[in-house]
Amino acid sequence: MITAREIQEILPHRYPFLLVDRIEEIEIGKRIVGIKNVTIGEPFFQGHFPDRPIMPGVLIIEAMAQVGGVLAFKSNKDPKKKMVYFLGIEKAKFRKPVLPGDQLRFELTVAQSRPPYWKLKGTAHVGETLVCEADLTAMLASDEEGANDR
Repeated sequence: MITAREIQEILPHRYPFLLVDRIEEIEIGKRIVGIKNVTIGEPFFQGHFPDRPIMPGVLIIEAMAQVGGVLAFKSNKDPKKKMVYFLGIEKAKFRKPVLPGDQLRFELTVAQSRPPYWKLKGTAHVGETLVCEADLTAMLASDEEGANDR
């Protein structure tokens, strides 16, 4: 298991944008399982929506991408490559709303890896219910490469 503290050593995100609480399983270069506990105290619920709080789909995808970023980073063999950049999303589908009190379980598998690029297939479940699925593309880069690409 990878704890929240260890995740913060890997990802640059911080509250309120760090959307992964822990990693439960990881097979380097193959797959990962991560958890996000969704609480009523999340800042986005204040405006999305005040009378019916629903986790925004874009944040479900972001949390999925962060879990995938942990996998890419942990699978990295080049010490200069320290940043994971989210490049694309395809085939995203939202099946059910995610509500306060839910626990999101993200499962991502590597569909293709050609360093520095990663293609991942991801799903998000609440219990046994599929709530979201998407194909993600990411790139592992050094800090300098990311800064020069802007």
